[in-house]
Amino acid sequence: MHQAEVQFCTVEQIESFVNAINHFDADFQFCSEERRVNAKSIIGVFSMDFSKPLRLQYDSDDQRIEKVIGSYQLQRG
Repeated sequence: MHQAEVQFCTVEQIESFVNAINHFDADFQFCSEERRVNAKSIIGVFSMDFSKPLRLQYDSDDQRIEKVIGSYQLQRG
């Protein structure tokens, strides 16, 4: 299982992200202290609180996934 912290600023970013990850044969979930939702479900994703970063978990070693999530990934430093 891989993890990344991601953050979205606009509805368009969320829609683009969900569309992009739906091309992969892998499970993606957004997790918070209160809930866990399927990140491939636009309705589930919109039920999350986007005022803070979200933890994304996925179960694939496909390197293309890292490229897709990279532009949404929270940078530490």
